[in-house]
Amino acid sequence: MGKDKNRHTIWLNDDIWKMVGLHYKANNCTTQNEFIEQAIQFYCGYLDTEQEAVFLPVTLSSVLEGSLGALGDRLGKLLFKMSVEMSMMMHLMAHDTDATLDELEQLRGRCVKDVMRTHGMINFKEIFRFQKRL
Repeated sequence: MGKDKNRHTIWLNDDIWKMVGLHYKANNCTTQNEFIEQAIQFYCGYLDTEQEAVFLPVTLSSVLEGSLGALGDRLGKLLFKMSVEMSMMMHLMAHDTDATLDELEQLRGRCVKDVMRTHGMINFKEIFRFQKRL
């Protein structure tokens, strides 16, 4: 037990105690006492606010920040991996192409227009048809 914690006796309905047992691990609590403490803090925070509308956005934002932080980390790793793969592809293509720097700049302009026109939804079939003049 923590230094600043004391033992207190509380009486709970058996159904409520079963709910604690079912949910405390899902809330990343190591003990049922920790879950009950967090539940009391949550409820007291709710009661301390004068309006539900004020409390819910704060609660939701903290939950969303955690979820979005994990998503951002995952997206960052995936973008890094894609960048490495794209760099490898560019090196292979540059090694095996006879295009001039002027042609490369023209291609860059066309690609920027394609990406803007399609909002990033590039279609290989369309590019293939364009390059093969089909």
